[in-house]
Amino acid sequence: MDESERLRGDTPGLSLREAIRAARVEAAERSGVIVELRDASLTRLSMLNELLDPIFAEVPLEHAELFDRGLMPGETPRLFVDMVAHVTLARDHRTYRFLQDTRSGRRVLAESANPYDIVDAVTRYVARRLIAREQAMVAVNVPPETTAEPHPAPHHPVPEPAPAATGGWRRAVLPFVLGIIIGALAVLALAVLHPEFSLR
Repeated sequence: MDESERLRGDTPGLSLREAIRAARVEAAERSGVIVELRDASLTRLSMLNELLDPIFAEVPLEHAELFDRGLMPGETPRLFVDMVAHVTLARDHRTYRFLQDTRSGRRVLAESANPYDIVDAVTRYVARRLIAREQAMVAVNVPPETTAEPHPAPHHPVPEPAPAATGGWRRAVLPFVLGIIIGALAVLALAVLHPEFSLR
């Protein structure tokens, strides 16, 4: 068998151009599936968002800024309840996961395929946040009776404040001048006692 016949028999039937075209078609199909899944996730999360509308309508106005609810599209769509808690879908794109970001990592607060279970979990979370906020506000706004200085008994005379001393600048300059004098005396004593340290 000659060399040209051997090479002709070993040549593949697919050219690079055809392989690139086939790879592009596969990538487009994969990305189409990903886009469809992302759209399905956004739809499920927007339905959950609508189920949460009555809950957030009950939040008192003075606490409304505590919650920043919003649907965020992206590679992994999320429904944010506030800055640290959000709902996303699990890998099966059917199971809702209610997550909270903490200092020690992400916590799963609830996980269910039933959106009403997640609504209940978000409702409990909102209630806990509202109570924590009210307790923090009470701790900051302590009644004045507990923070005021005790009043002296009426039979004890209130001490008069001492009159302000005159010559305040003298009190500030006197330690400075004394420091200079003591430092000069120390250098002089060092020069007399140890002549090798004298200034030349």
